[in-house]
Amino acid sequence: MRGRLETLKLLILIALRNLFASRSRTLIVGGIICFGAALVVAGTSLLASINRGLKASLVESVTGDAQLYHSGSKDELAIFGGMSGSSDLEAFPDFSKLKQVVEKVPNVKRVIPMGINEAIGASYNFLDRALARLRDAAKQREGEGAAQYAAAKSHARSTIEHLRAERALAHQDLTDAIDAEEQADMARATSDEFWSTFDVEPFGALEFLENRIAPLSVDGDMLWIRYVGTDLTAYFDAFQRANLIKGKKVPAGQRGLLFSSLYYEEMQKMKNARRLDKLKEAVVDGGQRIAKEETLQRLVRENKAQVREILQQLDLLQAEELAAKLRGHLDSSERDLRELLVTFFDTSDENIAERHAFFYSAIAPLVRLYAVEIGEPMTIKAFSKSGYLNTVNVTLYGVVEFRGLEKSPTAGMLCLMDLISFRQLYGYMTAERLAEIQQMKRETGGAALAREEAEAALFGAGAPVVSEGRTTGFEVKVERQADGAGGGAEHLYTKRDIEEGVAINAAVFFDDPSLAPSTMAAIDAASKEAGLPVKVLDWKRSTGMVGQLIDLLWMVLSISIIVIFIIALAIINNSMLMATLQRVKEIGTLRAMGAQRSFVLNMVGFETVVIGLFFGSLGAALGAGLIMLFGKVGIPASNDTMAWVFSGPRLYPTVDAASLVTAFVVVLFVSVLSGLYPARVATRVSPVVAMSSEE
Repeated sequence: MRGRLETLKLLILIALRNLFASRSRTLIVGGIICFGAALVVAGTSLLASINRGLKASLVESVTGDAQLYHSGSKDELAIFGGMSGSSDLEAFPDFSKLKQVVEKVPNVKRVIPMGINEAIGASYNFLDRALARLRDAAKQREGEGAAQYAAAKSHARSTIEHLRAERALAHQDLTDAIDAEEQADMARATSDEFWSTFDVEPFGALEFLENRIAPLSVDGDMLWIRYVGTDLTAYFDAFQRANLIKGKKVPAGQRGLLFSSLYYEEMQKMKNARRLDKLKEAVVDGGQRIAKEETLQRLVRENKAQVREILQQLDLLQAEELAAKLRGHLDSSERDLRELLVTFFDTSDENIAERHAFFYSAIAPLVRLYAVEIGEPMTIKAFSKSGYLNTVNVTLYGVVEFRGLEKSPTAGMLCLMDLISFRQLYGYMTAERLAEIQQMKRETGGAALAREEAEAALFGAGAPVVSEGRTTGFEVKVERQADGAGGGAEHLYTKRDIEEGVAINAAVFFDDPSLAPSTMAAIDAASKEAGLPVKVLDWKRSTGMVGQLIDLLWMVLSISIIVIFIIALAIINNSMLMATLQRVKEIGTLRAMGAQRSFVLNMVGFETVVIGLFFGSLGAALGAGLIMLFGKVGIPASNDTMAWVFSGPRLYPTVDAASLVTAFVVVLFVSVLSGLYPARVATRVSPVVAMSSEE
């Protein structure tokens, strides 16, 4: 034992002597190892922190610890993976059966029904709003309300005149003649006679404008919405990072919609207001300069060029009020409101803060900031699984923010809808709709026909008029409803109604997330035993493109580390080989003095290990120190995409213990491997040849 310690001591002394004897070689080899070890520790710790942050954000916002979907689906579930939504996934006809089986599996905490889809909705156009304002003013047109009524009437008339000019120009560009009936309606709506007699029967005149003229206006935005249909009560109990920031939650058992904060700001907000927000965030909060950033300059140009949305919302009184405020704020004598607005939106680094504050104090109260305001009903249309366009009317109850995903252009745009409305859009027959169809059949004398009989019945001689029932691709099941409930947002549904119906996928939460693999395997086994076609995905795989991004980052880091250490391996091997050849006489002398081949082998190999461990430890310490520094100050997200990856505006990474272990293992492996060949060369040196003089 003592002899071995003496040998080890001797090897250490020789290794240290040789390291200091060839400092340039040592520094080159050590520098590469140091950089590689630092990259391993810093890179893996950084990605592990990103992975933990994204996992927490996604698991506690929409995915749960795992996702379940129908194993017979032709595509894999991808919550953020594409535009197809639920149309390519098979449905579970009765969620309650799935829930009963899965909740019995040990470690399963709760199961939440879901369905993901896309829909379109339309915002109110300018004419709709002008007529709605005129209707309200007409109810109080006497006395103090006379001025407001006159201003609203003038505003409605000017809006209709703009519409007539736009329609005429559009038909001219398309070389298409305007319909004679439309021409007559437009002529009447813009005539002096119509407006001079408007006060005689204002509500009758408004009915004509709302029914005949308003539908011709197409300036309302078509709104694309990606949403999750779910049991909203259970959803907010389970997903802790979904926080209501405006309005209120959808009351239990009622139809309703919640927009995500990012969707509400990016897709629903007036463009001028949103651009001002971005300019203020970039300059005041982010330290950027409009004078130096082309992107910010473009926002300023767009705000100056696009003031129509503000002008069209103002009646005469409001326009005069705003013009007076702008003249005071800008210290201008300009009378034209358009020119005042253009000047106001000519923002710079020096005035953006005050212009932003003035907009929300003086302009915002006079206009509609959002296409759909909280508390308003909204008509949403979506294609069902079988390809039919279905429609529901839901109320926008509030705005929800997914903490950590506030800036995510993908995850942060997901909205929430009650499960009953989702099923109707999906094509799942509700009791109210079935009753409506049956009533229509009774009134029209229609009868359902088999598909093969339809052609003969429709085109055969003397065939009666019939209606053909549509198919939805799965068995139609009538939803249960509370007594007296029909269609509409005010009608209540029970917990049983929610659970005994279609679900496309389901989020599963575990008591102990660390046991996720074994629990997922148990869910799979229990589902097969119960005869349920269930496929289980972990949180990362179920996200689709989000999970692929994390895997891609890991792959890039792994390739970088492999390349660096391959280079290190070649350089260390070459350096040690050259050092060995330069020490042939020394090695021969040791062999002549009785040193065994194993001693020479250990001597050369030990030198590479000492270099590797010393500089590897130094690199690991540098990498860990860098991560600890960033963990205190944070790494700022330079754009919205980085904010999404970081699960917030700043990333605060932590040193991962596994990263330190990985760094030492990799460095040790590379050191040993790179020293093998030089060591074998050293053992082949003949003492006689090595000690012979070179004269």
